Amino acid sequence: MARRQTREHIIAEADRLFYESGFETTSFADIAAAVAITRGNFYYHFKTKDEILSAVIKKRMADRLKMLEAWEADRTPSERIRAFIEILITNQTKIRAFGCPIGTLATELTKLNHAARGEAVALFDVFRDWLGRQFFDLGFKARSDDLAMHVLMRSQGVASLATAYNDLKFIQREVEDLCRWLDAEVQSLNEK
Repeated sequence: MARRQTREHIIAEADRLFYESGFETTSFADIAAAVAITRGNFYYHFKTKDEILSAVIKKRMADRLKMLEAWEADRTPSERIRAFIEILITNQTKIRAFGCPIGTLATELTKLNHAARGEAVALFDVFRDWLGRQFFDLGFKARSDDLAMHVLMRSQGVASLATAYNDLKFIQREVEDLCRWLDAEVQSLNEK
């Protein structure tokens, strides 16, 4: 495997393991075993676990930005917000098993008082800013950030409780409710 491919494979496996098992409990040995390389080869690419964490956060950021960009290509602001909400359904099996990959990492790094906490929270900031722009474009103007935070709060709550209760129906019910809320907000704006 070429050096770049090996590095990308390490990052992808670390991303998966951090999500499924947590950052703190995942060791170099766990990642090296998942990639099927020696620890020496592993250290060629990453000297510290924090370097891997930084690469994982950058990967997650790039993946999320690509997703948001794709949604912007052919959807209205309301459809974009709905796509964000419905990501809970798209990823419901993983969410039920492991929670939200962004929320669980940010929470874990906060508990650890880890220096990379801000980088993890920046992933939420991307969603907050993006959702805020969608609400602004719909005409909510001054309420845009509050509405963006409401959607983030609801989606994180749904992810946390769906994991705790191991309940897919809960995710589906809450997504439907949040979409109805969005429709009602847009309708009330249009009636003004």
